[in-house]
Amino acid sequence: MALKKRRKKKDRRKFRGTYLIPNLITTGCLFAGFFAIVSSINGRFESAALAILVALVLDGLDGRLARLTQTTSGFGVQYDSLSDLVAFGVAPALLVYLWALQDFGRFGWVAAFLFVACGALRLARFNVQTGSIDPRYFNGLPIPAAATFVATGVLFSLHIGEWTGLRHVFVLVTIYVLSFLMVSNLKFFSFKKPDLFKRYPFQTLVSGVLIFVVVATEPYVMGFVLAAAYVCSGVVSTYLYFKKKPAPESTEEESPTPKPSSP
Repeated sequence: MALKKRRKKKDRRKFRGTYLIPNLITTGCLFAGFFAIVSSINGRFESAALAILVALVLDGLDGRLARLTQTTSGFGVQYDSLSDLVAFGVAPALLVYLWALQDFGRFGWVAAFLFVACGALRLARFNVQTGSIDPRYFNGLPIPAAATFVATGVLFSLHIGEWTGLRHVFVLVTIYVLSFLMVSNLKFFSFKKPDLFKRYPFQTLVSGVLIFVVVATEPYVMGFVLAAAYVCSGVVSTYLYFKKKPAPESTEEESPTPKPSSP
């Protein structure tokens, strides 16, 4: 009995509470994902897509704020993953199913489920591989990027109206492709270590301002274009990753070349 009591006290000491601000931001991300689910059920697809984009912003804030204030914790990592699964897995899958995939019956809901399952596998693999892979790259398409592509795709389609009779077929194929990309070994730029405080050429600032103006002019169109560009960048970043990767050193000692015998 005494041994059990000591173990219980020891287990209680392991969990000493949580950091408030980062986990509240993560809760906001979770709320935005839940709001997107409710909006999708009610047929408010534009609101659902915008809620997913709000969740994307909050998801980017909580991790960076935790690292900046040195308030990272194992609890925060696990809570963030569960929040991501709801906001970027379940919410976009339900959104795209109710918006475009219901008419496909079994193939439609299987595609939506595959998106959720591959997103969960992607998150689990990311948690396991953290610290063991190059931080400049993601191994497989990140689930927030896949959800962003779905959300911006819905907003783009609603903005331009019905553009082809094969739209639903295109959406079905796209969901299967996104699911595959999440569990693939393609490399995607993580943008985790940008040096924002060093000097850049003046033209870089001008280019940034122009991009901001273009996005602000047509946010629904340019948001989808940027999301699609990132999804397609996996091939380029994978090529650059393996091109820059140093060749493994040979462990075997080279045998000395035999000298020619004297005549």
